[in-house]
Amino acid sequence: MKKKGTLFLLFPLCAILLAAVTLIPLGTHAMTANGLTIRNSAPASRIHYIRPTSYVVSNASENLSYNGGPVMVGTAQVYAIFWEPTGSTVSSNYNNLILRYFRDVGGTGLYANNSQYTDTTGTAPSNATLAGSWVDTSSYPSSTLQDSDVQNEVTNAQKTNGWTSANTHVFFVFTAQNETICSGSECSFTTFCGYHSFFGTNTIYAAMPYVGGVQGCDTPTSPNNDDADSTINVASHEQMEAATDPLHMLCIHLCYTDGERRVYAKTHSSGGAYDA
Repeated sequence: MKKKGTLFLLFPLCAILLAAVTLIPLGTHAMTANGLTIRNSAPASRIHYIRPTSYVVSNASENLSYNGGPVMVGTAQVYAIFWEPTGSTVSSNYNNLILRYFRDVGGTGLYANNSQYTDTTGTAPSNATLAGSWVDTSSYPSSTLQDSDVQNEVTNAQKTNGWTSANTHVFFVFTAQNETICSGSECSFTTFCGYHSFFGTNTIYAAMPYVGGVQGCDTPTSPNNDDADSTINVASHEQMEAATDPLHMLCIHLCYTDGERRVYAKTHSSGGAYDA
């Protein structure tokens, strides 16, 4: 484990890193729409959660219906925000492995699954790229973060780095070990492992708690022997969901969501592909 106290620097990789993916069975998570709200937070009907294995939900048995909403057409841009206050803890290779996943996943078999979800023009998500990353070592505003705090951190990252919102931009906020995130009565580690949503017109974001070692949210095996593997599993799910339903306009809301599968993103350099 490492303590965070300095800015994380992103170095180019010496070689192309490919990864393999294994699907983990459905039935352990679901989208919810309970209508709960908290001040300055997205309505719970806008939040798509990935649930821990202890959470019992029913499986959908029908194909998804398209109702005219947007998808992340073409190449999506991913921004990784590591909110790791000075003195907080993450695993030794946590940030590097997560960034490697985002660099590698676009244009692979896993991401190509999204091509079946087209918009009204017949265009579909086709690729994703890591557009930027940033480590914020400032303190958390409280011992338990609210969804509004996650939104504020996205806004802070945008102002600091000159990043902008768009239907094809998604901002992932990763927090340090043992930091709880709540939205209304829903809290990380107990009722969800992560979620994505949006605020304003099209600021699309994902809340990524540190789920390594958290029963029901962690992966059964860890190819890198690092807690990042469990977080990548959740991040992959949210990335595919955001690509196919960025503004939550599906099914119980309205559009498509292919990401309602629990994807186990193995991130070792095996020379394999992301074929699902």
